[in-house]
Amino acid sequence: MTEFTDLVAIVTGGASGIGAAIVRRLRADGATVAVLDRDVSNTADADLAVAADVSDDDSVRAAVAAVLERFGRIDIVVNNAGIGAQGDVGANDDDEWHRVWDINVVGMVRVTRAALPALRLSPAASIVNTSSVAATAGLPQRVLYSATKGAVLAMTRAMAADHLREGIRVNAVNPGTADTPWIGRLLDSASDPDAERRALEARQPHGRLVSADEVAGAVAYLASPRSGSTTGTSIAVDGGMQELRLRPE
Repeated sequence: MTEFTDLVAIVTGGASGIGAAIVRRLRADGATVAVLDRDVSNTADADLAVAADVSDDDSVRAAVAAVLERFGRIDIVVNNAGIGAQGDVGANDDDEWHRVWDINVVGMVRVTRAALPALRLSPAASIVNTSSVAATAGLPQRVLYSATKGAVLAMTRAMAADHLREGIRVNAVNPGTADTPWIGRLLDSASDPDAERRALEARQPHGRLVSADEVAGAVAYLASPRSGSTTGTSIAVDGGMQELRLRPE
């Protein structure tokens, strides 16, 4: 028996990057895991993969219903699906602001809302939202992305207050710059990818990018029934970027 034995988890955006690492970790710890993603062609690690678009409420409700039909319960929701955005406050038009907000913030609302009836029946209900160090530190050229992740962090606390007495814990994980496919694409588009990678690594006090598996470990802690007194909080997995101020070597 492991800590997640008999528990069913949903991981949105679970087909790649941090989401895929979360799927592997939860399954290794005994959970049954369903992936909700727009592209489920690379989800061999999941017990169930359902095509879903978090920006479409009908799609989300159908996907959650498919998980319940297959497994009969939902105990854990990891709201990980999201997209990036670059630029200062003048860089993106209204349509892009609405698009990114709709996926990064309202997408979590849609998934949680659809899963709430099942979570209320779980003896170990937990929601983990993927926020970011961008929610707590001012990063250049990330205004839109930071706004959405700040909203996720505030929403996490409010959700935790609303659902504590229903036995549902709600927490967030705040990754630093992680070594993911999105960052890989960002580096590929830079004029000097090697220099850009070095700059991103140097920005984090421990001197490297965060691994997806490290973020998954924090998510597993927050989702675990062993963490029953942890709710309404966030864990930074950022190599000290938010809190540490080291002197130059």
